[in-house]
Amino acid sequence: MLTIGLTGGIGCGKTATTILFQQKGVPVIDADQIAHQIVQPKQAALSIIIDQFGSHFLSSSGSLNRAKLRQYIFENPDEKKKLENILHPIIFNTMHEQLARQKSPYGILSVPLLFETRYQDQVDRVLVIDCSEHTQRLRVKNRDNINESDIDKIINSQCSREYRLENANDIIDNSGSLNHLKKETNKLHSLYIKISTGNNSSNPSK
Repeated sequence: MLTIGLTGGIGCGKTATTILFQQKGVPVIDADQIAHQIVQPKQAALSIIIDQFGSHFLSSSGSLNRAKLRQYIFENPDEKKKLENILHPIIFNTMHEQLARQKSPYGILSVPLLFETRYQDQVDRVLVIDCSEHTQRLRVKNRDNINESDIDKIINSQCSREYRLENANDIIDNSGSLNHLKKETNKLHSLYIKISTGNNSSNPSK
C-alpha cells in the first residue's frame, strides 16, 4: 500500500483535508486520535505517564489532564523529550497496525509532528497542508480561543513553514475556500491512485 504522510502547522487545515480524503474511501490513521486513545484510563501509556510525571496530572475522573500536562511541557521544555519517548513508539506502532488492516490502493498517516519526529522516512510521500502564519493564527484563535502567547509557543515548538515546504513531495495551499481545497484534494487523489496502481510512469516526486 502506498503510504502518504500528511502534515502541516497548527490551523493549516489538516483535519478538513483528511475528511475529504475519507469521503473518497481513503483510510486515514490520525496520530492525534491515537494519542488521545492511548492515555485513556486503564491504558498502558497513561500508567507510564503517571509513573514518570506524577498523579497530579490525573483529572477527577481518572483520565489524563491533557491541558495541564501540555502547559507543564511548555513551561519545562526539558521534560518534552521524556513524554515523547513514552508516547511516540506506542503511537507509531498503533498507526502501522491499523493501516496494515486496511484494503486500499493507498492510505494516509496524519502526523502533525511528522518532521519533528523524523517520521518522514517511514512514509512513501509527504503531503503538506499549508497556509500563511497570519491565517494560522486567525484560525487557531477562532477555533481554540487561546491567547497569542500560547499560539506562539505552539508554532515555535513545530518545525518552520519553510522546512515543511522544502521537504514536501506534495503541497496543498489551504488559504482559500473549501471548494479550492476539494479541487486540490481531488487532484492528489487521482495522482495517488495512479502511483499506487502503477499507472503513472513518471511517479513525480520532489
